[in-house]
Amino acid sequence: MRILLDTCVAGPLLIPALTQAGHDVIWSGHWEKDPGDAAILAYAYRERRVLVTLDKDFGALAVLHGEPHAGIVRLVNLSTKEQAHVCLLLFSEHVAELEAGALITAERTRLRIRLP
Repeated sequence: MRILLDTCVAGPLLIPALTQAGHDVIWSGHWEKDPGDAAILAYAYRERRVLVTLDKDFGALAVLHGEPHAGIVRLVNLSTKEQAHVCLLLFSEHVAELEAGALITAERTRLRIRLP
């Protein structure tokens, strides 16, 4: 799966875990400057990458403003180790939903999937 990690997620921990599992991963923390949420979401869409973030603003851009996206995963209140574990599970068990452009909110004890 093609993935774009937002700056706010634990990129240095997630990149090795996700690439070792065969995913194509980019972390916006490596970019020279933060272009803003709308530009990050547009980049992920153009590149057909699922966006992984801690920020609920991306969901608002997608749902309330109708901005196109290639799937969004929002991680809520997860430690850096939990972020890696949850992402690996999501990208193995919910491929079809993400490829369809789902918005997934992942918490320790709950998973919400909103299909387009």
